[in-house]
Amino acid sequence: MRALIVYESMYGNTHTVAEAIARGIAPSGAVTTIPVSEVSQEDISAYDLLIVGGPTHVHGMSRESTRRGAVEAAEKPESNLTLEPDAASAGIREWLDALDRSEGTAAAFDTRVDKPAILTGRASKGISKRLRHLGFTLAADPESFLVDTQTQLLEGEEARAEQWGEMLAQKNSART
Repeated sequence: MRALIVYESMYGNTHTVAEAIARGIAPSGAVTTIPVSEVSQEDISAYDLLIVGGPTHVHGMSRESTRRGAVEAAEKPESNLTLEPDAASAGIREWLDALDRSEGTAAAFDTRVDKPAILTGRASKGISKRLRHLGFTLAADPESFLVDTQTQLLEGEEARAEQWGEMLAQKNSART
């Protein structure tokens, strides 16, 4: 099995989750983890499983204005936030909009504040919807990994992401 994980990350949490998912998949096959800013060189049809994830911004996927807001928040003198190198570049939303129709198996995840989804929204729901629209079959329901109000990944979420990756690998192996 070959898996591709494409992620967008502002402060490193979604990046950490993507790497944990990759560790969960790795025993079952080759896995490539790549930020969305670098994915244009990848042929997604070469993979058996596509996993796409990003942070939840204003109830859904980030957009240029919310990424700009994240950069501004990190640049404030009192901020303890550290930006990912490509935080201000185009995100998952733009990449999915430019993606050609395809077939295959996919899954979606997000990071969001630990509050009810009705209050925070979930980027993974929008990602899943776009993946289905592009022709992908979803291997699992959209998944959220939680951060606190200081944007720190909650204890246990990294391990849960690794377990989710294991589950995705097992489901994908059963399909093939």
